Amino acid sequence: MNILDTIVAEKKREVAQLPARKVTLADIQHAVIARGGVRDFMAALRSPPRRGPALIAEVKKASPSAGIISPDFDPERIAREYEAAGAACLSVLTDARFFQGSAEHLRRARAAVKLPVLRKDFIIDERQILEAAEMGADAILLIARILTDGEMRIFHGLAAGAGLAALVEVHDETELERALTIGARLIGVNNRDLDTFKVDVGVTERLGKKASSASLLVSESGLHTRADVQRAQQAGASAILVGEALLKNPTGIAAKVSGLLGS
Repeated sequence: MNILDTIVAEKKREVAQLPARKVTLADIQHAVIARGGVRDFMAALRSPPRRGPALIAEVKKASPSAGIISPDFDPERIAREYEAAGAACLSVLTDARFFQGSAEHLRRARAAVKLPVLRKDFIIDERQILEAAEMGADAILLIARILTDGEMRIFHGLAAGAGLAALVEVHDETELERALTIGARLIGVNNRDLDTFKVDVGVTERLGKKASSASLLVSESGLHTRADVQRAQQAGASAILVGEALLKNPTGIAAKVSGLLGS
């Protein structure tokens, strides 16, 4: 069993502990209304606050591949630094066991800034989308690798119907085609193979040529230098998702953002 299988197995156990109920679109819509509406994730990516690809900056304490990333983890401080540095959106890890994240991290980060926020987690059930709406997420992550075509279509439809963006994450041509088939307008190309955790920016270069011009492409993982970002941008990525490279930079977040975006 690889790390992704282990994570999904744990996620299934977590979901089994949630109250048994059939979540409807109306439930998610009501949750969004109750928390005061959404911030437009797609619009923020299309009109970033600084030149270069739009930056989705990730708020996370740890990961299975890197261990502890931010020893003095403070969601509010990190979110404010990202906003000041010119990030277009935030991505906040809410998985507890493997990334030491939580819903509270998302709430705190979102309350500290005006940026739209993606809930970064392993969504396998409609109840997690309702959770995302209740905790304040403006977007959710749908990982093609762990979902059936039917699940992707249903989850994508629920998010769209409630005004939430859905970042559909793919790693190969088959997954990209599946994402395009459900009409995904926001596609994340994960340069990290979730089976082996090997990272290759060439994945964005390969899939970028095959993505629909109607979709906004986000390059994820392995972007550590300006050259990496330029490769992704030249391949068609309008946005990048970066976390570890920003949080572990010894000269600070603002300096690293400028280095990556070249402005």
